[in-house]
Amino acid sequence: MRPLLSAIRHHHRLTSAVLHVRHYKAPKQPMPPAPPKPPKPPQRPQSFTFHDAVWEDPYSWMSSLNDKVAMRHMDVYMEQEEKYTEAVMSDTEKLQSKLQSEMAPRMQFDLSTPPIRWGPWLYYRRVEEGMQYPVLCRRLLSLNEEFISSKSPAGGFDFTSGKRIEQKLLDYNQEAERFGGYAYEELSEVSPDHRFLAYTMYDKDNDWFKLSVRNLNSGALCSKPQADRVSNLAWAKDGQALLYVVTDQYKRPCRIYCSMIGSTDDDALLLDEPNDNVFVNIRHTKDFHFVTVNVFSTTFSKVFLINAADPLSGMTLVWECEGLAHCVVEHHQGYLYLFTDAARDGQLVDHHYLLCSPIHSSSSPRKWESIFNDDQDLIVEDVDFCYTHLALIIREGLSFRLCSVPLPLPSGKKGFNLEELNPRFLPLPKYVSQISAGPNYDYKSSTMRFTVSSPVMPDAVVDYDLSNGKWNIIQQQNMLYERTRILYGTASSTSVANKSSNNVNFRSSSEVRSGNDNLWNDLTEFYACEHYDVSSHDGVSVPLTIIYSHKHKCANQNPGLLHGHGAYGELLEKRWRSELKSLLDRGWVIAYADVRGGGGQGKKWHHNGRRTKKLNTIQDYLSCAKFLIENEIVQDKKLAGWGYSAGGLLVASAINCCPYLFRAAVLKVPFLDPTNTLLYPVLPLTAADFEEFGYPGDIDEFHAIRELSPYENVQKDVLYPAVLITSSFNTRFGVWEAAKWVARVRERTIHDPNRPILLNLTTDIVEENRYLLCKESALETAFLIKMMES
Repeated sequence: MRPLLSAIRHHHRLTSAVLHVRHYKAPKQPMPPAPPKPPKPPQRPQSFTFHDAVWEDPYSWMSSLNDKVAMRHMDVYMEQEEKYTEAVMSDTEKLQSKLQSEMAPRMQFDLSTPPIRWGPWLYYRRVEEGMQYPVLCRRLLSLNEEFISSKSPAGGFDFTSGKRIEQKLLDYNQEAERFGGYAYEELSEVSPDHRFLAYTMYDKDNDWFKLSVRNLNSGALCSKPQADRVSNLAWAKDGQALLYVVTDQYKRPCRIYCSMIGSTDDDALLLDEPNDNVFVNIRHTKDFHFVTVNVFSTTFSKVFLINAADPLSGMTLVWECEGLAHCVVEHHQGYLYLFTDAARDGQLVDHHYLLCSPIHSSSSPRKWESIFNDDQDLIVEDVDFCYTHLALIIREGLSFRLCSVPLPLPSGKKGFNLEELNPRFLPLPKYVSQISAGPNYDYKSSTMRFTVSSPVMPDAVVDYDLSNGKWNIIQQQNMLYERTRILYGTASSTSVANKSSNNVNFRSSSEVRSGNDNLWNDLTEFYACEHYDVSSHDGVSVPLTIIYSHKHKCANQNPGLLHGHGAYGELLEKRWRSELKSLLDRGWVIAYADVRGGGGQGKKWHHNGRRTKKLNTIQDYLSCAKFLIENEIVQDKKLAGWGYSAGGLLVASAINCCPYLFRAAVLKVPFLDPTNTLLYPVLPLTAADFEEFGYPGDIDEFHAIRELSPYENVQKDVLYPAVLITSSFNTRFGVWEAAKWVARVRERTIHDPNRPILLNLTTDIVEENRYLLCKESALETAFLIKMMES
């Protein structure tokens, strides 16, 4: 009976279940939350008229810094923007956390900078545990062997065997207490006798840099000089006198003072330039024999010499030329050397060149002779001097080289070919994008420091002995944690595991290794670097550099990020950025467009992308964007743009021209409203700003400014890409420019929740905070990933 009863009970359960299913109603799926709505700032239309143009600006109130009511509205609006960004990005919180955990270990965080040798001392900055800001320190070179490296910082930085080896010169954590909670140093110069430190700290409350002088023996601040609005300084009289430059209320460097250290006399005024269009700059020659004074405007450039032994004896004119030119004068064993890009014989030149003249020249005007014969293949990017050698950073096409030439140069000859001077070259890795000279304070040492940058290699700090060609990598971040390779060769995994730092430990400045024993820590095994010449709208070839992961590159399937700047003749920064590794490892292509207006291709390249020719910059960038898509390097509809400051203007203008080309963009502290900013500057502008973007007083340049202005050329009823703008109140191009552009794009274009326009306010850009930088990079990266996957 049991099997039968069991079967009946089983049948009853099935029947009941069927009946239950018949009456079951599935619960209603909850409606997805409505996408957040972007804020709408109030409009207060205001009319403007200039030349033959009339326009209205409904958001001009955002820049009315002296209007308390407007600023209260701005505060409310900025809070709304912050909440909107948080709401839109709320679904990426886990991704942002993951990205931060990836990026934080990669961010180079050195316990100490590589010590810089100067005379009997080694100078360096280090970070104490738990402190936000570093400490400036020094130790005697003679005690260097007892110094314990960053493997055990606590043991090496304070005491070794009960013997103090370090002197703390300046604690920037204490400086932060003096200056509103954070410390930002603009200038720092130790006197040639190593007794004093002159430095300027940013005063946030007054928005200027304040000069202080500290006695390094006692650690006390000197009673004078203490000056505000200081932009430049130079030591004289072997450290007994300090010359400094003060700016006017518009931040124009215009006055030079001389202060005698320890004297109670008022600081002597050496120069007061009344002309609003003239600027002043000073520097000491490397041997401290002279202080050079550069006085320049858009129409002329002059260089004067001040005898450092007697700084009150007046100034002697040694060079002048028409137009704004870069002029650096150096002194070496009775000769003046001038490195400049000034016009020659009335003809503009495309690159810098080096001239020489005896210090005691009897000719008037002074006669200068060229060091090198004209050679189109020899482009000198920079020079540096020590007592025995001249260092040259040269460029051949897109390739950089570094070499040394013995001094003094052979006499009796006017011009040289480089090979005649027996140059000694530093062997370099592939794809070097920039070489920068270090401080190199020690004029008597033949060892100079340089930083070598590459898109596929973390920056390498190199000490190069110009006398014998030996070199040593002093510091370079190691991105290959999981591998057995280390910076100076190969080793077992055990020896790598014993390393407590991800960076090269610094060594004695006198220690050198042979070239064969040095290995560049490049990443070409994992990431490819390629160069292309892209034809722009007028047939000009624009250099395009791309990097991508060997592992993840697939034809026509990769999202891409295109960087651009193209302003002020500045070199586009293509150095390795560790935060971009998170994109590369997710299959992104990172591209760099060296558009006109930027540097690296000579002065003509810069001039063909400024003022009335600024549209060339935008067309070059668009040509590179189209090249990436048409050649299937980047997948269609998956290209993003990236621009910083003036690069923000470039990318935003490119979006206005071809919004369909881009899926997303990141603009950092961008310049978006050139018409109003150049016409009615809220913050002080420099002559270089007008030289770059144009003078509104000239009607042709005024119309060129309006034609490229991102704010004034937003298209109507068009779908725009998603854009994330990060800005700050402490920037030359104020946050109102970003806020106005964001409001206008939302007002005019088609609204798509999947393509949001976001404004993210950051903390003060002068603040160096590793955590905040990592957090900001994670937000930007998460935004790009989200937009490509949405």
